[in-house]
Amino acid sequence: MLAAPHAAAESRQFALLAKRIDQHFFIQAGRGCAEAAAAEGDTCLLLGATGPAHFRRQNEALEEALGRDLDGIALSVTHSHWLAEHALQHLGRTPLITFDSDLAPAERHLRRGYVGIDNLAFGRRLGQFLQRFRPAGGRLCILSGSHQDPNLRERLAGIRQQLRGADGEHDADRLAGENGWFEVQRCPLYTADNQENALLQLATLLKAAPPDAIVSVGSWPVYEAEAFRRRLGPLLAELDTTGRRPAIVITVDEPDARQLALLEDGLIQAYLGVESTELGRQSYHMMKRLAEGRPIAGQVLVGVRSYLSGSASTEP
Repeated sequence: MLAAPHAAAESRQFALLAKRIDQHFFIQAGRGCAEAAAAEGDTCLLLGATGPAHFRRQNEALEEALGRDLDGIALSVTHSHWLAEHALQHLGRTPLITFDSDLAPAERHLRRGYVGIDNLAFGRRLGQFLQRFRPAGGRLCILSGSHQDPNLRERLAGIRQQLRGADGEHDADRLAGENGWFEVQRCPLYTADNQENALLQLATLLKAAPPDAIVSVGSWPVYEAEAFRRRLGPLLAELDTTGRRPAIVITVDEPDARQLALLEDGLIQAYLGVESTELGRQSYHMMKRLAEGRPIAGQVLVGVRSYLSGSASTEP
């Protein structure tokens, strides 16, 4: 739990309900929310379970949060339909917004606003990186966390849109040669929000039939940068000697020095990052406006940042 310092008795208390509270992205978002709240005499808590994200555990944490008489909750959604059918049935008068991962359209009436990124556009940007490194296309493997997370599903759809050159009804279909892109048979890989799973899956893939490109819609492979270097570095070096090394693009939030070192050493070709601290700040401001009865924008988007070797750039 991450909280702002104790404020005056009349202060308000808000919470970010994360997919997991021990992951860098959510720790940074919690810090941003707590700092913004403290500046106005309020408190923002980071609530949720530890360990790999799972919708049943998040549902339990959400039920507990709804019983705490909070002035507002910002929820990062794991499984929209499940939460809507269970904990969100007891929403009552607690103002709810979503951050990072929105409710699906069918359940979106349950929340008041959304703070985050355009996940479909984010996926398209990941696809643009793939086109940059493999302009002729090739065999692709996409890494995701689960089938249920709304934001991850949108990012995957965005990748396919970009590489296919069209959007709409085929977003859920695997790439099968469009513009030279093929998704390899065993992919997408689903990590269950676990780095060990991600590294084992990628090591197995690289040993068996390395694809031309790998893209991860979350940061699971580099949760611990040194684990990535230790497990995959030798395999990538071996593939480099035969000209079969894949281009690797990974989603991060605000990469640390060791993650950036993977980029500078050529083990990863690009990161696309979400400004997680700002995400927490903006979530607090939206919840505060709701608590005070002031109008809010239905959607507040934060910036993303591209990281290539030797450079970084921020985009709206």
